Amino acid sequence: MHIRKAVSADAAELSSLLNEIILAGGTTALETPLSAAEFADWFIDGEFPLTCHVAEHDRSLVGFQSLSLYGDPPKGFADIATFARLNPRTPGVGSALFPATRAAAGEFGIEFINATIRADNISGLGYYAKMGFETYDRLVQVPLQDGTPVDRIKKRFRVDAGHHTIPDA
Repeated sequence: MHIRKAVSADAAELSSLLNEIILAGGTTALETPLSAAEFADWFIDGEFPLTCHVAEHDRSLVGFQSLSLYGDPPKGFADIATFARLNPRTPGVGSALFPATRAAAGEFGIEFINATIRADNISGLGYYAKMGFETYDRLVQVPLQDGTPVDRIKKRFRVDAGHHTIPDA
């Protein structure tokens, strides 16, 4: 699997990947499909995205992960979003993407990466826990477009965690 920065030309393929996930329902807070232009604005080159990486496998894009300042997060925080193609599923996409996202967060001076995950998204909650994110807040009963209330779990990752310098001997 090859990880690289997303470019505008990826928007059509990535919006298709994301729209499949949105239409399947149950895992993302996004409920309305995005055009390629909207995707590029939200995740690649608009006002709020800091970085977006893609995972390529067998000449197709199998997932992406973005860091964004959408929604005016607290100073030192950026929001992460991770999506992997549903069909065909490629194991390990999120784990392969995270080191590049974490490195980019460090370069941008981000202290914490925030993930806000639907409480019914068991795979998403498991993924972020596996990556080292810790729960710090819960948004209770946030309504979906159809009015169904679903909690959102907020998890954060300290970007410099695990980076220790070894003193000179």
